[in-house]
Amino acid sequence: MDYTLTTPLDRTLLLRLRAGDTARLNGTVYTARDAAHRRLADLLAAGQPLPLPLAGACLYYAGPTPAPPGRVIGSVGPTTSGRMDGFTPLLLQQGLAAMIGKGPRSAEVLAAMRQAGAVYFGFVGGAGALAAAHITACETLAFEDLGSEAIRRLEVRDFPLTVLADAHGGDLYQSGPQAWLAALAEQKA
Repeated sequence: MDYTLTTPLDRTLLLRLRAGDTARLNGTVYTARDAAHRRLADLLAAGQPLPLPLAGACLYYAGPTPAPPGRVIGSVGPTTSGRMDGFTPLLLQQGLAAMIGKGPRSAEVLAAMRQAGAVYFGFVGGAGALAAAHITACETLAFEDLGSEAIRRLEVRDFPLTVLADAHGGDLYQSGPQAWLAALAEQKA
């Protein structure tokens, strides 16, 4: 299935998504990589407020390059999501609804996603220029000293995504290779 989604994300709609579905995302997305995640966890541990609203939010695991002249943002491809796995369950407990990245997630993150009704979207690594074409605004929101790893608020339009892991335990990193092997076996039979 193909969906059009708008942030903040509606959990009822997220529960319809299945691994392998595609979506076009519109609205606000926040960038955050490992250094920013560490700082968010430290703020929560200290009882401090976060610099972004997590209820219904989507985090994009990316660190954009500087914007070339006439552009809103430079290349902004995803980074490997597993580096955020140690922090993700905590952020899901705070209301985080979705993440965008690349690569498989840990069993702990997949379990926390099921509990929270959250999803994990994938964007193709190496396609940062394509991602930038769907971003209409970019503003540094927090941790500017982190450079490309600062938290940024992005406005996206028709950002193309694939559901890699759904809120029901579906995981395209598991089911995709299994389906491919089954199709191969069927071809040989």
